[in-house]
Amino acid sequence: MATSKLDERRLMSDEEFTLVEQTRYPVLGKLEEGALKDLTQRLRERRDRARDIAHRQRREVRGKSRQATSFEKQDAGNRQKARVLAEALTRINSERTRRKAEELRENARRALALRQGAEASARPDSGRTPRKGMQKNASTRRDRIVNPMDAGRISQAGKRAQAVRDNA
Repeated sequence: MATSKLDERRLMSDEEFTLVEQTRYPVLGKLEEGALKDLTQRLRERRDRARDIAHRQRREVRGKSRQATSFEKQDAGNRQKARVLAEALTRINSERTRRKAEELRENARRALALRQGAEASARPDSGRTPRKGMQKNASTRRDRIVNPMDAGRISQAGKRAQAVRDNA
């Protein structure tokens, strides 16, 4: 659930509020990559600190800490502060994703323009084509040394010799 700016102002210090304000739309779109990285790092540090303090306060209320605290001091808004800072980080991550996608789209456009503008490469001839009617395919087998008729004559002689032995 989004938090109103009034609640954010109440929960955070001036410095933290200016950090969160930089994650809103018009300002966030104008930030450079280096400033965006720096802002992300600072917000993560603040969020982690607020989360750790809220965790420690919850432990103190349950009596699991060295020092037990009273109910009035149990939550000084650190959970809400951590949530607001996490929302700001979510906005930053969305902006980074958007920028990355835009960069990829631009790279694809540039590659397409280069490809369309390039001259056609010299390709080898396509080889035999069916333009002149049917043609005999060149044989890929090796040449035979023996006459095929001799091969048939010899195998037939072997069959006859075996038949004579079987019948004898």
